[in-house]
Amino acid sequence: MVIPTLNEARNLPHVFGALPEGLHEVVLVDGGSTDDTVEVARRLRPDVVVVQQTRTGKGNALASGFGACTGDAIVMIDADGSTDPAEITKFVEALTGGAEFAKGSRFSKGGHSKDITPLRRVGNEGLNLIVNTLFRTRFSDLCYGYNAFWRRVVPVMDLPSTELAARPDGKKLWGDGFEIETLINIRVAASGARVKEVSSIEHLRIHGTSNLNTFRDGTRVLRTILSEFHRRAVQRRAAAKAAAPSKLRTRSKTVPVLAVPGGTWYGRVDALLTAEKAESA
Repeated sequence: MVIPTLNEARNLPHVFGALPEGLHEVVLVDGGSTDDTVEVARRLRPDVVVVQQTRTGKGNALASGFGACTGDAIVMIDADGSTDPAEITKFVEALTGGAEFAKGSRFSKGGHSKDITPLRRVGNEGLNLIVNTLFRTRFSDLCYGYNAFWRRVVPVMDLPSTELAARPDGKKLWGDGFEIETLINIRVAASGARVKEVSSIEHLRIHGTSNLNTFRDGTRVLRTILSEFHRRAVQRRAAAKAAAPSKLRTRSKTVPVLAVPGGTWYGRVDALLTAEKAESA
């Protein structure tokens, strides 16, 4: 499992204490915490794998964590206590039951959010409707970061490489911010992977303040949706072009042949050569 962190030392005792037994590994991705997040994590769980993200933003943190995972399945949760680690078993059951991507939902039957504001909920519903319309999906909750998937699905996400340098102006690369959940959900669904929604209850953050900005990050999500729709259209055109036979290639393989005096037969070069060999034999 992957847990992105940034100054979450006070929340880790609760999160780590609720983790189910038998986990293959816990990968903690730190974004440059100035408190003792890493030290607390190692004290609570000596076998924790600590990774330093290469740039800034939740998207880059997740990409860094995914790259460090060695297990067959990956679960991504938050370190602020808003996502309940006890629900991990439900997500894993969805995977073992045939899903390739188990998508958490606060708004499906059995789900709920104790943290979302009315404004954010309206925004989420609007963005969710746009995605379902453009991509013919049936998501009930677009912007939620509690997901699980088989590790083989990671290449489908096509996340920004962790080896890319940060932008000199300090701004995040596309896919490095909170738009990451939307980007992942759309690309996985567009790939044709089997997606199953899992009801989840979102709790209030225990300590600290969220780095989420409703308008700024909502705008990034909308831009992500439109960008992904354009990206998919380009991919479809390229695939159609590659699948269609080239007119030039077809013309070069078709030649006129006099079958009988005054008559014309058009055939492919390979058919002509086969006919000539048969006649010569």
